[in-house]
Amino acid sequence: MWQHKTVLAPRSEVVTHAYPGFSGLRSPTSPGSLRRIVAASLIGTTIEWYDFFLYGSAAALVFNKLFFPDSDPLVGTLLSFLTYAVGFAARPVGALVFGHYGDRLGRKKLLILSLLMMGGATCAIGLLPTHATVGSAAPVLLTALRLIQGFALGGEWGGAVLLVSEHGDARRRGFWASWPQTGAPRGSCWPPGCSPR
Repeated sequence: MWQHKTVLAPRSEVVTHAYPGFSGLRSPTSPGSLRRIVAASLIGTTIEWYDFFLYGSAAALVFNKLFFPDSDPLVGTLLSFLTYAVGFAARPVGALVFGHYGDRLGRKKLLILSLLMMGGATCAIGLLPTHATVGSAAPVLLTALRLIQGFALGGEWGGAVLLVSEHGDARRRGFWASWPQTGAPRGSCWPPGCSPR
């Protein structure tokens, strides 16, 4: 019976890559540098998930009154949660786009871009005029900003894990790549009742 064996190459060996301009040589990452990369990825992922989950609290508590006031309270809450779900639908698209361009342009640049997109969309949601001010354009703008949040989170989460795994040593690559994954539960613990007072 045929068996496939996966062998991880040491960091100093040539890595094949499909994109032009890629040198193929990687120098080993020092332990201190690797810890900084892991910490930065963990902090970025935690902030992104915090922004993402904070929207859920706002959707449950206030968005039905601010953006869907003409609807029955139950229908307004369901519409508010529908805008919450849109962010989850946008995540795979963000992962595909950021993954593709991360290979070409570098993950660090795109991780910074994803943090700026998430922070900008969250800030814009906070400044968004309500239904009483701009009418039915308010829920449309809210949904568009939620799409941007989901798109940014999809790109950041996968990019953070890949950045750490690319810099980790072959023996403990999975261990180092698991740290950005803890950003989701850490981010969900902050909104709003778990934050320190």
